[in-house]
Amino acid sequence: MQLFGRRYDTGQPVCLDVLDGRILRVTPAATATQAADDWPWIAPGLFDLQVNGYGGQEFSSTDLTREKVAEIVRVMESFGVTRFCPTLTTQAFEVLRHALRTIAVACESSPAVAKRIAGAHVEGPYISSEDGPRGAHPPEHCRRPDWDEFQRLQEAAGGRVRLLTMSVEFDESPPFIERVVKTGVVVAIGHTAADSAHVRRAVDAGARLSTHLGNGCHCVLPRHRNYLWDQLAEDRLMASIIGDGQHLPPEVVKTLVRAKTPSRCILVSDMSGLAGLAPGRYGSRLCEVEILDDGRLMVAGQRELLAGASWPVGVGVANVMHFAGVDLATAIRMATEHPARLLGLESGRLAPGEPADLVQFKLAAQATDAGRLRLEVCSTLIEGEPVWGTPWQPAGITLCSPGFAARELRGCADPGP
Repeated sequence: MQLFGRRYDTGQPVCLDVLDGRILRVTPAATATQAADDWPWIAPGLFDLQVNGYGGQEFSSTDLTREKVAEIVRVMESFGVTRFCPTLTTQAFEVLRHALRTIAVACESSPAVAKRIAGAHVEGPYISSEDGPRGAHPPEHCRRPDWDEFQRLQEAAGGRVRLLTMSVEFDESPPFIERVVKTGVVVAIGHTAADSAHVRRAVDAGARLSTHLGNGCHCVLPRHRNYLWDQLAEDRLMASIIGDGQHLPPEVVKTLVRAKTPSRCILVSDMSGLAGLAPGRYGSRLCEVEILDDGRLMVAGQRELLAGASWPVGVGVANVMHFAGVDLATAIRMATEHPARLLGLESGRLAPGEPADLVQFKLAAQATDAGRLRLEVCSTLIEGEPVWGTPWQPAGITLCSPGFAARELRGCADPGP
């Protein structure tokens, strides 16, 4: 199979030959009848470390079934996401065990689902119960680290827990982190009320990520000594950032990216299980949530505290270019190579031998803000085969293999602002 587009990292029009699910060669391409500027971009499929659910279904739920897991996988494909981590938020042990076992069964029963799920992300329940740091997590289920409980959760997951977000102010946090890291699980700091010493000890013990830095924290912090500065300054920590334009102001995103440097930043969506629903009030296992007309998911009854995100990670890719002034190549790497590197997985690049898990997309100007772009997915491909949309192919191809049958560009999906 042959795929076409402008490389996300150089802008060069190319033809990708795919064989047995991997990129065989990458060849410069051009057409006599169509300007290269009209070609869509082509990049590795996006990788989202933090997806809580979609369309009314949370992963942290006793209602979760393997069929619903598969449905969410298919939705992710429409967003250009070829790998993601189903994320379980703080709940009772039985809820978490059921959810992890259901995800495991979904992977065991479907190779396609297993390929797209990079591993489970358990966000909690070992987090601070203080207002602010706990975010929208239910305080009655926030608890201290428990090694035996975590092992039982990992057993239910069939070993698929790859990322654990936890608070680090507990006395038992450092030895707990050491034990978890030795099993191959990446530990992230999040929803914490830690001080500088706590953060330092956690990183010394093996913590490697700050989960959605700038969110899940107190509304008011000391000017100088606080856990945001501590994590920003710690070069051993990568930082995930929600780039939807709602969780963090543009100026904060710019500051985080510049302070951590783009190479240490990972874009995540933090999509809620209520993402995709119409505006209104909804009950959830976390709290009562109100979806506003602009898509924001708020803890119902106020306008300050968010309860998850509405938009996919591709929105953050486009936003971070505008907010932090990074180029497309850098923004894409923050949602592809960097999360893969954190978890020790294949990075995904446009190079021979790499998986042909790809996304074709366009960047269009926002109707309400000419300075901002939106990422419109045209097609998503797994192992070189389209799983969503129709791959774009140019007319009048002059390079690459002859005899190529051209097709017209089909409609693209607009994932949000």
